[in-house]
Amino acid sequence: MNNQLYSNLIFELSHPGRIGCNLPQNDFPRHDIPSSLTRESAAELPECDELTVIRHYTNHSGNNFGVENGFYPLGSCTMKYNPKINDEVAAMPDFQNIHPLQPEDTVRGARQVTTMLRQTLSALTGMHDFTLKPCAGAHGELAGLMVIRAYHENRQDHGRTKVIVPDSAHGTNPASAAVCGLDVVEVKSMADGTVDLDDLAAKLDDHVAAMMMTNPNTLGLFEHNILKIVEMVHACGGLMYYDGANLNPLLGVCRPGDMGFDVVHVNLHKTFSTPHGGGGPGSGPVGVREGLENFFPQVNPYHGNFLVELRALTYILTLGRENIKMVGPLATLNATYIRESLKDLYELPIDTLSKHEFVFNGLSDKSTGVTTMDVAKRLLDFGFHAPTIYFPLLFHESMMIEPTECESLETIDRFISAMRQIAQEAQQQPETVKSAPHHTPIKRVDDVLAARQPVLTYPQSSIPKT
Repeated sequence: MNNQLYSNLIFELSHPGRIGCNLPQNDFPRHDIPSSLTRESAAELPECDELTVIRHYTNHSGNNFGVENGFYPLGSCTMKYNPKINDEVAAMPDFQNIHPLQPEDTVRGARQVTTMLRQTLSALTGMHDFTLKPCAGAHGELAGLMVIRAYHENRQDHGRTKVIVPDSAHGTNPASAAVCGLDVVEVKSMADGTVDLDDLAAKLDDHVAAMMMTNPNTLGLFEHNILKIVEMVHACGGLMYYDGANLNPLLGVCRPGDMGFDVVHVNLHKTFSTPHGGGGPGSGPVGVREGLENFFPQVNPYHGNFLVELRALTYILTLGRENIKMVGPLATLNATYIRESLKDLYELPIDTLSKHEFVFNGLSDKSTGVTTMDVAKRLLDFGFHAPTIYFPLLFHESMMIEPTECESLETIDRFISAMRQIAQEAQQQPETVKSAPHHTPIKRVDDVLAARQPVLTYPQSSIPKT
């Protein structure tokens, strides 16, 4: 296949006079458009026949990589497969064609769905009640922090303006706190990757509104001092906020509410198999312990992204009470198998029991000059999406790998084989890795140049003229 042919822009395939549609004559009355709203010249649009357009976009669609194309071990994002039964249920006309402003007695089935999902999420997380209004994980974080702020304000405790965030936290945590008008205070990690209790104690006072954590943390490590951390934060009057990014390995094992968390947000696109990425739609339900349900903020005039919620409930009901208990243990098993199979060639900075994900610090042999970026690019040649790289920031060459429970032994073994081959290439022929990828539609791009000088439009001067 000529990759160059299919890497063209639609403008480059344009030929003057080519048309791909036959529109009927306009029978509407003529209306004069104010000159301030009209163009000075005709729009510069590509002119292509239908077949060219179909081939162009069909071939470009093959350049997209998703969990249905291949293994997608993106750490801390839980890129699990989206079962097709979810889409089939969401496509049912009685669900798909309703409107949020319909009379309530005409959408009783939809209301039953939202009620059941709220109850199910409460049971799975140990919370008292949930709101489904937030339309994304970050939206849920903001809503959860708004609950916490409203709680303190209601108690006339106006001085609580600080949020404690571990140095290994997801970047959305400090961002959400800042958007909510709260000050972020970072707490350090110990050598074993868990929260430093001494550093935490030094930063707790009567100005702390909350501490934001995920457990297991971003390194995939279970915070074994979580009950002590909760006790310390509650003792100073603060609340505990659970970031649901890493909820997946807890399913069937333990619940944030049982650890003492007061507020939880859940990423339906991570833990409960709804579509992930592409600009949405997302869903980030927020749950609270008893006594906080009256502080849910009005972050959405309706009930959130209903069809996303429906997909999540379908996934939960498909697994059932017994099978959902296998999600966390299987995710942990897959991650542990990869970690143990590769730690002789990749540096494992914290060699201890991890859960659903783990972090390498690049290749063990640093003398090759092959970086984590090089390894990630070379993985593309094997048909795998790269794991999260250079995050968390605790290690210089971080490579965060999360396989999820969905992947088969055969897929995981192929990934391990590719990673081992890349490590061997780094030692024997490092330029092969440093110049990767070799088999993708485009070669390695200049990331810095693309970020600093992005080209977002096609120059009109390049469009063929009539």
